[in-house]
Amino acid sequence: MQRETAPTISSALAVADLLLPSGPSSRPGSLEASDVPWLGVSVSPPLPPDCLGSPVFTPIKADISGNITKIKAVYDTDPTKFRTLQNILEVEKEMYGAQWPKVGATLALMWLKRGLRFIQVFLQSICDGERDENHPNLIRVNATKAYEMALKKYHGWIVQKIFQAALYAAPYKSDFLKALSKGQNVTEEECLEKTRLFLVNYTATIDIIYEMYTK
Repeated sequence: MQRETAPTISSALAVADLLLPSGPSSRPGSLEASDVPWLGVSVSPPLPPDCLGSPVFTPIKADISGNITKIKAVYDTDPTKFRTLQNILEVEKEMYGAQWPKVGATLALMWLKRGLRFIQVFLQSICDGERDENHPNLIRVNATKAYEMALKKYHGWIVQKIFQAALYAAPYKSDFLKALSKGQNVTEEECLEKTRLFLVNYTATIDIIYEMYTK
C-alpha cells in the first residue's frame, strides 16, 4: 500500500518557507537520499538563523548540520548505490554487521532524525497553544517538551544541564513567530496556520525516517 509522504526533506527543513507544495507519493523506504538538504550550494543549517538564533538552539542546529555532512559523505561515494536513505541503511547493515546501527551514516541519520523530531515537536507544541500561563510569551515550555520527547534520554547529565541553562536565553514567542514569518506583516494566527500546514508534510517525513529503524 502506498503512502502519502512529505515533500523533499530539503523543502521540509526550510521552516521559514511554509507555503510548500504537496509531496509525491512513495513507499516509506523509498525516500530519496538526495532529498536531504545537501544538493544545494552548500550544506547549511536547516533552519535560518533569524528563526532559531537563540543559544538554546545552537547545539541542536550544529548537530543536525554535522550529521547531514556525514550522510552526504557516504552518499557522494556512490549516488546510484545510495539513491535512497533506505539503501544506505541496508548496505551499511551488511557492511558493519554487529556494529550496526551505531556506526557510519546509519548512526548519523539516527541522530539527525532526533534533531528533526525536536523541531517538529517544538513547532507543534506552539501551534497547539501549549504555554506557561504565567508567562505566555515565553517558549520554554515548548522547547522543554521537545527536548524531553526527542533528545533528553540520549544526552548525558552535563548536556542536559547545558540545555536547561540555555532555555533562559530562548526568544520570546512573539519574536520567534516574527522571525518565522520572515518579517512579513501577518497576524500570529496566520503564521501559526501556515506552520500547521507545513507540519503535515514535515511530520510525515520524520515519521518515515523513524520507520526505517523498525525494519
